[in-house]
Amino acid sequence: MNDLHPTIRKVTDRVIEKSRRSRGRYLKLMQREADRGPEKSSVSCSNLAHAYAGAEGDQAAMKAGRGPNIGIVTSYNDMLSAHQPYGRYPDRMKVYARESGATAQVAGGTPAMCDGVTQGEDGMELSLFSRDVIAMSTGVALSHQMYDAVACLGICDKIVPGLLMGALRFGHLPAIFIPSGPMPSGIPNAQKQETRQLYAQGKVDRAALLESELGSYHSPGTCTFFGTANSNQMMMEMMGLHIPGSAFIQPGTKLRQELDRRAVHRLVELSGTGERNLAQCVDEKAIINAAIGLLATGGSTNHAIHIPAMARAAGVIFDWDDLSELSSAVPLLACVYPNGSGDVNHFHAAGGMGYVIGELLEAGLAHRDIVTVGTGDLSEYAKEPALDDNDALIWREVGASGDETMLRPPSQPFHADGGMKLLTGNLGRACFKSSAVSDDRYTVEAPCRVFQTQAAVAQAFKDGELECDVVVVVRFQGPRANGMPELHALTPPLAVLQERGYRVALVTDGRMSGASGKVPAAIHITPEALGGGPLAYLQDGDIVRVCATTGALSTTADLSARTPTPDPERQVGVGREMFAMLRNGADGAEQGASAMLSAAGL
Repeated sequence: MNDLHPTIRKVTDRVIEKSRRSRGRYLKLMQREADRGPEKSSVSCSNLAHAYAGAEGDQAAMKAGRGPNIGIVTSYNDMLSAHQPYGRYPDRMKVYARESGATAQVAGGTPAMCDGVTQGEDGMELSLFSRDVIAMSTGVALSHQMYDAVACLGICDKIVPGLLMGALRFGHLPAIFIPSGPMPSGIPNAQKQETRQLYAQGKVDRAALLESELGSYHSPGTCTFFGTANSNQMMMEMMGLHIPGSAFIQPGTKLRQELDRRAVHRLVELSGTGERNLAQCVDEKAIINAAIGLLATGGSTNHAIHIPAMARAAGVIFDWDDLSELSSAVPLLACVYPNGSGDVNHFHAAGGMGYVIGELLEAGLAHRDIVTVGTGDLSEYAKEPALDDNDALIWREVGASGDETMLRPPSQPFHADGGMKLLTGNLGRACFKSSAVSDDRYTVEAPCRVFQTQAAVAQAFKDGELECDVVVVVRFQGPRANGMPELHALTPPLAVLQERGYRVALVTDGRMSGASGKVPAAIHITPEALGGGPLAYLQDGDIVRVCATTGALSTTADLSARTPTPDPERQVGVGREMFAMLRNGADGAEQGASAMLSAAGL
């Protein structure tokens, strides 16, 4: 075991120092909440009757106070493939609770959007702020104060961050996140990507594209590419909020069932002890570990927004300077689609999170001494779960990488750094995911074309207007403008232009996520264009430089001599008007793009 890397120690110390006051306030609040109960003997009988009335089979145990009561916060729906398995979870979890002399109730449900369904559609403009709604829904669920522990059922993009942000306001309780696992692998990812690009060029029809997509997304379980959903599961392991090794065990398996059972039993063990509650688990070191995991695995760029927001909910201040500096020290150990050819099932089979965590700890690249929901520290998560001959749950050593095209040790990484760069300049601050981009495309300097929608870019591509070296600027896509939708529809045409030999880059105040692909992109630009951010001043033909090597995001144009492009009209329909309050109150992408946290003074 090596000592902690000096850069990781430096960033951790900085985060602890700048979080001192806010973290102190948070912990003081959590202690107050723990001290005030509720002690059920002091709650009115009418209140208790309401809480127990629907608890068929458990009323007698609840009345007698025979054991802790677990609150289940579920994001089940059966439109979202990753969450479809959760439909049967509450009934099973009640059985598991009874096995340990406890009870369990569904405390409440949260919305659960599928970004894959709304991708490129108007509904995507609700996606980012669904995270705030999920956090508040979690708060509503737990506000009944009838629970001694919390089980969070969620996997996908905004759902895990929202659940964690909400649960952290009840951080005096123990909490465990319970995933349901990825669907089996479908068609090869290279084949899927080829079909998408052929469709973008008009060489295959919609029927062929749909058949290809159905071959990839085909059954209950999480989508298998390493986007935001699977990055969430990786981070829950790095933070010690799962039963160790739970992240990528497929639904419907005996091992999955035993991990779920262990999660409920563990919540019962922790209830009432005052130990390993959520506030203790999610501290500065856990947040740093989440960021390290993101960098070591090449995870979703959405977490450049989510990690600061989750941190703030726990009183921790973490920004892009911290993320970028960590990236300089953390090597890229994993190459999972869309960065590589294999998906998360292949990743897990090659050693998965147990391998990654073990290698990071051995190299001094992660905090071992965090408080987890397990029985020890992060070392427990450097193993993989399995069943013995009697179907009992055990954990075993992972060993060497089972596939070095997918997993490598720190001594032989895919890239020397974590591939998450901070770009700065007279166009603002942005994130650049260099781990997905070849080194020869780190720098693009070219005339820009300015657009305000993905559809306008697609039309210009179709009309042949982008057959040149070009920086495509898509603005008014920030959190306050339209909810900061992901802009995946841009990837196929820009990738085609790049393959034709042009120097191409994307510059936007919108998001691209873990599926952004191989086109260099400066994303999440802050300040956003709405309200007069620098992007609002750009015009077609301005020379724009995007450079991951020097960290530059700039233009040679004299923006001070111009007036900004007027803010576009806000769009209505598909419920977008209901989210105006959240858009208007949102803070910047680097702070987490949250209206809820901003309004709460966090």
